[in-house]
Order: sequence, then structure tokens, then C-alpha cells
Amino acid sequence: QVQLVESGGGLVQPGGSLRLSCAASGFTFSMYTMYWYRQAPGKERELVANINSAGTTIYADSVKGRFTISRDNAKNTVSLQMNSLKPEDTAVYYCSCLRKNYWGQGTQVTVSS
Repeated sequence: QVQLVESGGGLVQPGGSLRLSCAASGFTFSMYTMYWYRQAPGKERELVANINSAGTTIYADSVKGRFTISRDNAKNTVSLQMNSLKPEDTAVYYCSCLRKNYWGQGTQVTVSS
């Protein structure tokens, strides 16, 4: 059974940091590019970052220099370190393996004072 389980969301003040994690199971995690997406209320889901099996990363312009995606193939996890958070980063964040159309349930990130 395939599972992607996100954790680490919460409420943080502007300028603060959060680290999201996604634990994967049920497929050969190391073979696939993994993605973080987010969806804010009333907006379409957007790509935040991705990391391929070799560790090459791509970021949305809106998060470059603030967010870092990483993966641990031994632990089947992908993480998103989010620094210098802004109110516009508020969204539900989803972990995904797009190639297989696997999605997690999402974790809420709220940036507010």
C-alpha cells in the first residue's frame, strides 16, 4: 500500500522557520523525483520544489533562497526546510510522486503574527 505522510506544519510568525517531512512507503522511493506542492485558499495548487533521484533540485521563484528541499533515500523521506517565512507562504503543503500520481494528505502551514 502506497503512503505519503506529511508532518511538520503549524503556525509560525513571519520571518520564522518550519521543516516539513514526508515519509514514503509502498514504492521504490529512490527511483523517483519527489515534489512539494502547496495550495492556498482560493488558489490553484502550485509547485514549490522538486528533487530528482540524483539530488538535483528545482524551486519556484517565490521560494528560491528561502526553502531547501532534500531527500534521504535510506529513510524514504523528503523534507522541505522553510526559512524567512512570509504570510503569502500560508497554504496546505503536499508531498507528491507525480510520476505515479501519489499524493499525501497535506499539512497546513500558517504564517501569521
